[in-house]
Amino acid sequence: MKRTAQAHWQGDLRSGTGNLTTATHTLNSTAYSFHARFEDGAGTNPEELLAAAHAGCFTMALSGQLGAAGLVAESLDTECTITLEKGEGVRDYLEPPRTEGEDSGRQQGSFRYGR
Repeated sequence: MKRTAQAHWQGDLRSGTGNLTTATHTLNSTAYSFHARFEDGAGTNPEELLAAAHAGCFTMALSGQLGAAGLVAESLDTECTITLEKGEGVRDYLEPPRTEGEDSGRQQGSFRYGR
């Protein structure tokens, strides 16, 4: 299985703008920029997209593991954070995910994983 996305950029780093489009068009010319990435500008940024992908992947994997143990979560909510640090270059740090869930099966309760 392959998934693809395209990025388009115009201009220099600080004042330029770009857009992102995925093959499914879930992102369709979604704006991103220096200001969205390093400040509080409008649009998305690579770190936000990585955090969303990690939260989605982790939550699906957890659901699969619960299912293998004979449990079905009524709901799972995961938050992932990527911290962008500027210094001599730029570095991203992925923090451990935090997940909360509701079990409507045998245990009938809630649980929390992570921070």
